[in-house]
Amino acid sequence: MAKYLLLYVGGGMPETEEETAQVMRAWEDWYGKLGAAVVDPGYPFTPAAKSVSSTGAVSDGPAGTMATGYTILEAGSLDEAANMAQSCPVLQGGADVSIFETFEVG
Repeated sequence: MAKYLLLYVGGGMPETEEETAQVMRAWEDWYGKLGAAVVDPGYPFTPAAKSVSSTGAVSDGPAGTMATGYTILEAGSLDEAANMAQSCPVLQGGADVSIFETFEVG
């Protein structure tokens, strides 16, 4: 089993306490459905970002498109991880998900 990084881009935040509670329930349900496949439930990102170029120069903002959060899952294949991501609650908020397979070094 490999680990997969789900990287969230875009989407919006709930506007009311009721919407926030609904979104949190959706995340809890999704994590519960995936069970042990959830290696790291992740966190949303703030808009504060810096990037460092290959020359070492630091600038404000992300390198590329601003990511809004992440989750790490364990799955048997990239396709399996993509299938898991299809029911991710972040999609309901208008975000997109990129899935990257990771590998151990060493």
